[in-house]
Amino acid sequence: MNTMRTVGVALAIATAGGVLAACTGSEQGMPGMNHATPPASTSQPPAAAGQHNNADVAFAQDMIPHHSQAIDMSRLAAERAQSDQVKNLARQIEAAQGPEIETLNGWLRSWGAPTPRPGMPMNHGTMPSMEHENMPGMNHGNMPGMMTADDMQKLQQVNGPEFDRMFLTMMIKHHEGAVGMAQTEPAQGQFPAAKQMAQRIISSQQAEINTIHQMLNHG
Repeated sequence: MNTMRTVGVALAIATAGGVLAACTGSEQGMPGMNHATPPASTSQPPAAAGQHNNADVAFAQDMIPHHSQAIDMSRLAAERAQSDQVKNLARQIEAAQGPEIETLNGWLRSWGAPTPRPGMPMNHGTMPSMEHENMPGMNHGNMPGMMTADDMQKLQQVNGPEFDRMFLTMMIKHHEGAVGMAQTEPAQGQFPAAKQMAQRIISSQQAEINTIHQMLNHG
């Protein structure tokens, strides 16, 4: 009799354990019933889409056409310049500013901001959200250091020592404009990488201005 009671109790315990296990497994398989800490989301926004402000956007949008024009001027030197120093400087400018344009465009895309067409500055005062190709008649003179269409045409029409002197003289003005534009970014910008680029532009282009002055004085 005692043996039968013992067997009955054991079967009851086993049955209860099976039901509890089944319930636990069912709960784990049901949506919303897993109370464990959910895994962190892997869809993080791009780093460049983070801490930035209007000054960062304006810096990128303005520096792209400014750099683009400097590259256009520098590419003329390969065939028109006489001085090897001028040709080397032109290659140095293109090598430095080309990758910066790519970086600036990448930031703007990640920020959801319009990217200017090369050589065409954005008008931040009146149309901050439009692509520049929809803005006819923009005046390059509104951006510090930018050459006018007449300036570029004159540069394309000269060769040899005349080109060298005109190129160097224009590039001083162009670099001074870029330095002035870049100085605003560390003071007003928020995006760390943009502020770092601005500091590089200030130091590198000021150094090139000093070099150009020496080239002109010894030319």
